[in-house]
Amino acid sequence: MSDLFGDEPGKGSGTQRPSVAPLAERLRPRRLEDILGQEHLTAPGAPLARMMAAGSVPSLLLWGPPGTGKTTIARLLADLPGYRFQALSAIESGVRELKRIFSDAERLLAAGNRLLLFVDEIHRFNRAQQDAFLRVVEEGVITLVGATTENPSFVLNAALLSRLTVLVLRPLGEEALEQLLARAEEALGTSLPLGEEARTALVAMAAGDARALLNMAELVAEAGAQGERFTRPEDLARLFSRRPLAHDRDRDQHYNLISAFHKAVRGSDVDAALYWLARMLEAGEDPRYITRRMIRIASEDVGLAAPQALEQALAADAAYERLGSPEGELALFQAAVFLASAPKSNALYRAEAAARALARRTAALPPPMHSLNAPTKLMRSLGYGEGYVYDHDAPDAFAGLDYFPEKLAREQLYHPTSRGFEARIAERLASWQARRARAGAGAAGSPRRSVDHQDKDGKDAPASEDSSPAKDGS
Repeated sequence: MSDLFGDEPGKGSGTQRPSVAPLAERLRPRRLEDILGQEHLTAPGAPLARMMAAGSVPSLLLWGPPGTGKTTIARLLADLPGYRFQALSAIESGVRELKRIFSDAERLLAAGNRLLLFVDEIHRFNRAQQDAFLRVVEEGVITLVGATTENPSFVLNAALLSRLTVLVLRPLGEEALEQLLARAEEALGTSLPLGEEARTALVAMAAGDARALLNMAELVAEAGAQGERFTRPEDLARLFSRRPLAHDRDRDQHYNLISAFHKAVRGSDVDAALYWLARMLEAGEDPRYITRRMIRIASEDVGLAAPQALEQALAADAAYERLGSPEGELALFQAAVFLASAPKSNALYRAEAAARALARRTAALPPPMHSLNAPTKLMRSLGYGEGYVYDHDAPDAFAGLDYFPEKLAREQLYHPTSRGFEARIAERLASWQARRARAGAGAAGSPRRSVDHQDKDGKDAPASEDSSPAKDGS
């Protein structure tokens, strides 16, 4: 089995670090406790530490961003007695190669050893390729250790995912990256020619990626050997352009950032909303995707508590369409501040849900006769339009008619809050409701039964303790 690392169990991963290897490879941890930034997995009593102590490894899925130690962990696990290590790239492999590896693994198992198969970017395998693992993982023919940067819930078959123990790796924090930079200087035998500000900037540019930090450190060291020194963050631009921020336009990070932005706006955290907006734009997110979300926020989370919110969101979208980047992006920040600082109400959102539910339950009921047009003599003789009062002819343009179906008890679907402009709407609706009840009593002897839809559902409209009707309608 010449394609398997090493000739003896327990020595499959190989720990030789040739001096010509990249710095990231030379500094690859050789012990579990040397791994930085993943203490939730490597500390005594944590999952990986328990596996190493027991000498037994289940099939795993290592999920985390690049440069967090997924390959290193797989190699260290393969150093356990009785395991052989083989690495496989999902990009370069197909079902035929997998079947050959599985046959080799069965022969290895018969000889008393097990194959630990590390599959990098396992999410790249299609459904058929993923299905090929089901039997050999289920029967223990191989120990599969997959690595992915993508949310496994979306990229792996449920059948395969259910057979794997998922371990989540985190981006390295600043402290861990500083420790790694110190290790790099020790390995290089020299201090990096970095001023304090430039050193901080280098760590920030790594964005939690250990491999990226070490690759950049190696470039800095080579430049230092030529007499260069980097004092300010701008000086680093001589070596490399700004590293793109972690983002994926159609995957997990894409949705995580927009979710954080939306919740910051909903939570009236103006500064956090600005931060997440900037994070998305700096990472290359499509500004029109953001403006579409802001338009939704304007109706869902602000609503009529501040009617101008929708205008602001639409204006930001139009401004960006007119100006493009970067000039048009300022309008997004303006809209974000307005939305986050506006009084909040989800009364419209709940009213829509209540109205749709009621409409589905009562779809067969006709409109009341007085609400129907009667353009012909026959229709008038059938009662179409009978009893209708033109509201503009009534005092305050309110005749007090009931426009629900005649066989449907009134339901209050919209419950305005006492915040912002909705406080004034609430007063107006209460007045109309009382007048409509009086009009109904006068016309029929007793008002139609009214149902408070929100009370039926056991939900109370949100109340405000610190706001009063705005004089300017905002």
